[in-house]
Amino acid sequence: MELQLALDLVNIPEAIELVKEVEEHIDIVEIGTPVVINEGLHAVKAVKKAFPNLKVLADLKIMDAAGYEVMKASEAGADIVTILGTAEDMSIKGAVEEAKKQGKKILVDMIAVKDLAGRAKEVDAMGVDYICVHTGYDLQAVGKNSFEDLQTIKSVVINAKTAIAGGIKLDTLPEVIKVQPDLVIVGGGITGQADIKAAAAKMQQMINQG
Repeated sequence: MELQLALDLVNIPEAIELVKEVEEHIDIVEIGTPVVINEGLHAVKAVKKAFPNLKVLADLKIMDAAGYEVMKASEAGADIVTILGTAEDMSIKGAVEEAKKQGKKILVDMIAVKDLAGRAKEVDAMGVDYICVHTGYDLQAVGKNSFEDLQTIKSVVINAKTAIAGGIKLDTLPEVIKVQPDLVIVGGGITGQADIKAAAAKMQQMINQG
């Protein structure tokens, strides 16, 4: 089980300072969609350069022109690139094809997918690397989470690794660990804490104990 830190509300210098504090406790650093929108793929390049030993995920949430966008993210140093589960099959296949060419990985974000089990089965067969259940920010605001969704995809996914994102905090982490995803994605549960190093260390410890 790996721990991914999602960075959403920072600029490049802030991102680097933040990662410095928690570097030893995380496996993957995610350059979130808002950062990519504000800073471009320069953010991916800067973080990868600063932390060559960490994997970097570019949360592009690709919907179209997938091969091109995966190529561009790869050039910037991304190890993992995200595409939406609601994208066309052709787009997901194009993303996978380009990622394989570049030696990179694809994570499918299942945000807003209605038939989770059905779509998870389909994208799993397309050769993606990760399938991620994700309760977005707007749904978290009304008290939703992805824990049941994780069980749903775990029951049908055969080849890909499973991941979960959205509102995970120290007190809800045990619930997540119970379902044994391959990747746990945490944003505010670390970055919003008074002591982010301690929060990351505690989460890493809980995940390692499994």
